[in-house]
Order: sequence, then structure tokens, then C-alpha cells
Amino acid sequence: MKKFLAIYIGTEAALERAGWKQLDEKRRKQRDASGFKAWMEWGTANSAAIVDMGTPLGKTKRASPEGISDLKNNMAAYVIVQAESHEAAARLFENHPHFTIFPGDSVEIMECLPLPGQ
Repeated sequence: MKKFLAIYIGTEAALERAGWKQLDEKRRKQRDASGFKAWMEWGTANSAAIVDMGTPLGKTKRASPEGISDLKNNMAAYVIVQAESHEAAARLFENHPHFTIFPGDSVEIMECLPLPGQ
């Protein structure tokens, strides 16, 4: 089995498309609860493929030759899964609650390659 890192992407455009900011607090809390429940159900249904359920991601710092700075990106959370192929890993995220209930934009899935020489 191969390992894959999946990054949940959230953008301002996705928030706007979903009308998330226009929801009143009660409706947003209902969607949050519904989305969280669906996400946990997705995790249970795919538990055999999940290596690390991951977590939400916080603010970003960038370290470069120029020093350390704050950075804004669209990464919202991550999960590590295993699958026979890249295609099979991507199929795990079809109709995921991240973008069917929550205002997430997408999930980007990339293979975790072995270190050279190992």
C-alpha cells in the first residue's frame, strides 16, 4: 500500500459560493454539527485506509533564507491515508463533507514518496 497526504483546502471564494458568512449563527452551528457528524462517519467508513486522521491546521510561519515571516495559505487540515493507487486515494474524498456540507474548496491528494536510497 502507498501512503498519501491529503490537504483540505479552504478559500474565500468557497466561503462566498456556500453563502457561509450570510448564515445566521444558529444555522451555521447546525451546519457545523451536521458536518462534523458526517466527517466522523466518513472517518469510520474509511478507517481501514486512514493512517493518521490529522487535525485542523493553524496559522502559518514561513522559514526561508530571508528569515521567518507570517504567511497566509489555503490549507485548512490534513489526513494521511493508504491506498493501492493515487486514483484510489483520491476516490476516498469524493463527496467529502469538507465541501458538501462545510464551505471547503477541495482536497488535494499527493503520494508520500520514499526517501531516496531507503
